[in-house]
Amino acid sequence: MTTLFRGSREQIMSTTRRRFLRNASITAAAAVAAPSIFIPSAREAWGATLDTGKPIKVGVLFSLTGGLAVPEEDSALVMQYAIDEINAAGGINGSPIEPIIIDAMSDMNVYAQRMRELIMRDKVISVFGCYTSASRKAVLPTVMSQNNLLFYPTCYEGAECTQNTVCTGPLANQHSKDLIPYMVENFGKRVFFVGSNYVWPKESNKNARIWLEQAGGELLGEEYIPLGSSEFGPVLNKIRAAKPDFIFSTVVGSSDIAFHRQFRQAGLSADSMPIASLTTGEIETRAMGNEYGAGHFLSAPYFQALDNPTNQRFVENFLSSKYGKNGTTHYNMEETYTSAYVFKAALERAIAQHGMEEVTPRLIRDAAAGVRLEADISPEGPTWIDEQNFNTWLVPKIGQCQSDGSFKIVKQASEHVAPEPFSIYPDAGICTAEGLQLPNGSVRTNVI
Repeated sequence: MTTLFRGSREQIMSTTRRRFLRNASITAAAAVAAPSIFIPSAREAWGATLDTGKPIKVGVLFSLTGGLAVPEEDSALVMQYAIDEINAAGGINGSPIEPIIIDAMSDMNVYAQRMRELIMRDKVISVFGCYTSASRKAVLPTVMSQNNLLFYPTCYEGAECTQNTVCTGPLANQHSKDLIPYMVENFGKRVFFVGSNYVWPKESNKNARIWLEQAGGELLGEEYIPLGSSEFGPVLNKIRAAKPDFIFSTVVGSSDIAFHRQFRQAGLSADSMPIASLTTGEIETRAMGNEYGAGHFLSAPYFQALDNPTNQRFVENFLSSKYGKNGTTHYNMEETYTSAYVFKAALERAIAQHGMEEVTPRLIRDAAAGVRLEADISPEGPTWIDEQNFNTWLVPKIGQCQSDGSFKIVKQASEHVAPEPFSIYPDAGICTAEGLQLPNGSVRTNVI
């Protein structure tokens, strides 16, 4: 496998927090505000062809440095592991996958710039990457304008309907919809929300407020911390004064680690005031220290402790490989891993339908509709891509962190839950393969 790497930890100077925040807000706002995007034909946009036996170039766009590197570096590593696995088994139609690995440096402008380079210069047929909604919204205008394809392998807030993405992580209705009532039932009705200051936490909390109200809970306070910040003193003072029964957290990256450490250092305890998170998994717990994570909760479709043969094989083989240097697996890693196999299945289907030289990124997206990963491939068990909105049917789970950093599953959905991008916006329309179908019957494409 040929791997091209642009920007190592030693070569790239860390981005200052002020620049990070300025770029995040400017780029994400510009992406959301874009009034219309010209969509060329798939062949015109991509301008390349696949040839049997020649490498299939894909982009791998994650942050290997900066405040988002804690979860994203491991996603880049597991993507390389999955590609090695696929190539060792013969590749796709006799062709190996060639990843072009980019460090986005936790900088929203870098995400946008590198996405343009991957698509327009390197002619990749798809890109795997991004962890935050701010970075996803920074790259989507380019992905859509060039009719390329983004595999987005993590949780997000929904309220989006694009024709150039495939998402393998949970939506809000597969995430906090079970977590909020579970916490209310087991710990009490009084809740305090804390999140990083960007679109995903704020939109996730809109969902959480509705489910909290339905569960009979009470929201005592809601605070947002700048993305990348490590100062939680004022927020913890407000939490101590409010005395909630539990905290609902959408804090991400290095900030998440700082929050848990300062929570305990402030004399607060998981025994009396647990944190219920959508992001604090095995990677974050390992980085902060097991003692800071113990007793807290996470909602996710995957945990390293899942007891099935495929997951046991995945964990053992990955951790013993050259990519398993950080010593754990994680929900975001598993969702990245499965995205590689969704890509493989969709590309094989597109080749069978159209011939290898005629395949485009958009045809891969279309072929991904209904792709199912069985239990022998997916470490979390069977999953499949929704035929209309191209998100994933998943089994939500809730885990409690143990003293050794592992998670004990305390609740699991009895069946797969359908992804609902507009679950709290029923009047917005229905996300279909062609676009957002409005109540009046008209269709809007690429709604972000």
